[in-house]
Formats: sequence, structure tokens, C-alpha cells
Amino acid sequence: MEIYLDNSATTRPFDAVVDAVCACMRDTFYNASAAYRPAVDAERRMRAVRGQIARALGAREDEVVFVSGGTEADNLAILGTAALQRKPMRFLCSAVEHPAVLEAMARVKEMGHDVRTLPVTSRGVLDLDAAEALLSPDTALVSVMQVNNETGAVQPIAALRALMDRLCPGARLHVDGVQGFLRVPVSLSALRVDLYALSAHKIHGPKGVGALVVRKGTRLAPVLLGGGQEGGLRSGTYNTPGIAGMGAAVEAFSALEDPCGRMARLKDALAQRLLAGVPGARINGPLPGEPDAAPHILNVSFPNVRGEVLLHALEGQGIYVSTGSACSSHGRKVSQGLRALGLSPQQAEGAIRFSLSPMNTPQEIERAADAAIAAHAQLSQFRRR
Repeated sequence: MEIYLDNSATTRPFDAVVDAVCACMRDTFYNASAAYRPAVDAERRMRAVRGQIARALGAREDEVVFVSGGTEADNLAILGTAALQRKPMRFLCSAVEHPAVLEAMARVKEMGHDVRTLPVTSRGVLDLDAAEALLSPDTALVSVMQVNNETGAVQPIAALRALMDRLCPGARLHVDGVQGFLRVPVSLSALRVDLYALSAHKIHGPKGVGALVVRKGTRLAPVLLGGGQEGGLRSGTYNTPGIAGMGAAVEAFSALEDPCGRMARLKDALAQRLLAGVPGARINGPLPGEPDAAPHILNVSFPNVRGEVLLHALEGQGIYVSTGSACSSHGRKVSQGLRALGLSPQQAEGAIRFSLSPMNTPQEIERAADAAIAAHAQLSQFRRR
């Protein structure tokens, strides 16, 4: 029996999502930018999905911009802000951001702007005192994850917004919500988040589609040029099947009974079992049940065994986990995000990320934990080189 615990990398689409995508490709395949009736119907369906996303986030329907996924959304937010600046400005992001943000910030630095890194605490949470020292009146944009993709640390968005209001009220706040959307409640209007990125395939939707929520009045320069779709912010023929699937995913996820509470209980059970069964194991990031711990991500360092070796041992038993961000895993580098928490190279190399979905069961968690404990006991007998 396969046990899939790598849901932060991608998720299995809901059956309703597959049905929605297939129906759109088969029956309502029309270009939503066209003027005839079937195309207008396709555009109306897209508008309904905008409304679903907006309601889930406490935003406005006309603030939702469809894109190809989280990476494009982050790039549009960051590079689209940088391109509008008429003089060098300061751009800030945390030390534990996704490569989609870090690489975009590297490009911003090449454009001549002052890019600084916001430190995090040993729990992976933004160091607000350090942030206060780096926020300045010439800050154009601050980018921070809602939920860290490796440790599940929930970042203090409200406290950061308050600091920005005092120290750089003209700066924009960009939140990468790819790991938080529908799993950690947020109201963009209440928090006055200017830019919020999300991706459908992290919530059991299709790959290749997502959204950037752009707060009313926030100006951006487009990254893609062409036919002027999405108010000129994102040109290109609409991915109507993907958008239909994303809407189906939002609807199905929202209809689940207490999905976040269910994942949180499974995560807590997994953590307790692993800590009891593996001497010297440590949790990286907030502990399960703490207010700043997301319900679905658990990162554990196993002593004296490389995470990659343990991953393949579990794979041999049909249990799928991760050693870090799937977007950079093939590089086989020590996670700089974990190193930013103060982990030693050995602790970072021994880290495994378990990421849950509402469809996981207590039996799967029990079996996965027992398999990890047994595999670690066997592998730790061999000396690491």
C-alpha cells in the first residue's frame, strides 16, 4: 500500500478536479477571450472561480489574477514591483523563502536595487527585532512566506505589517501563500497584504495554474507581454481547464470536514512516535500544536543518517517523503533554509520533511513512523562518510 507524505511538493487531484478539467477540455474548450456565447460562458465560469478564491482569502473578485502557478505569481509580484522603481530601492525577503522568491530577488539585485535578507529565529520564524532594524523609508517591497515549505513555520504577517506601517508605510507586502492557502486562515483585507501568491496543485488541483491576488490600487509592471489578458498583467490564452480544476479544488477542499484539525492531529501523532522511537531526533521549526505551526508540515532531523538515504529506504516500502523543497531537490545541496535556523550541516543533511493531506489516515501515519524508526535503527549502524 502506497503512503504519500509529500503533499507540500504536490497533491493528488480530487476526483472532482479531474472531472472538471476533462469536462472543460471536452465540452467548454472555447477561448474565453472570444465574443460568441460558448466563449462568454467559459469566461463566466472563470469569473466564478475568481469569486471562490476571493471569498477564501477575504479579498475582492477583481483582485484575482490568473497565472501558471506559484513561481510565476512570485515573479510577477517581485519583478513587477522592481520594474516600476525610478531609483534604487530596498527589497527585503526572509532567509527561508522559496527559490521562486530568492531567485527573483537575485534578479532585482542585478537591476541595481538594495536587496537584504531578514533573519529568522531558531524556530524558523521571522525575527521581528532584526526586521525592524532593516525596514527603512526607501523600502519598496517586503516578501515573506505565509507558511514555510520546509518547516511549516507560520510567519507573523500581522506583526510585520504593523512594523511596515510605522517604518515604511509606502512599501508593499508580498506573501507567498502557496503552502498556506486554505490550510492557514488569512484575511488579506484585514492584514492589508498587497500581493498574495497561490498554486492549485498544492490543494489537490491541477498543475500549471495558480493566482496572484493584487490588492486594489497596487501597480505592477507585467512580466509577460502579449494580448493584454488579466488587465494587461498576464497576457496569454486563458488556461480554462486548469482554472476550472482550480475552482473545483477550492470547492472540494472547503467542503471537507475539519481538514486542518485532522492534519494537525495526524502531525502530532507522527511527531510523538518519531521522537519516542529515534533517540536524538529533533523537530525543525515550531512544535506541533504551537500557534505558529502549520497543521500539515513536519520536519525532523534523524541523527547519523543522511536524509536522502532514509528517503530511499522508505521509498522501498512504498512510503514517499521529501528531504526539502521539491523545486530544488535535484541539486542535492544542504538546505540553506534549514541552515538559517542554526542547524549544523549534519542536522540539515539528516532532515526529512513529512507533509500531510486531509486524506491521510491514522493507520498510514503509524505505519510510516514505524518504518522510519526501523530504517533509522538499521542505517545508523553504518558510519557516515
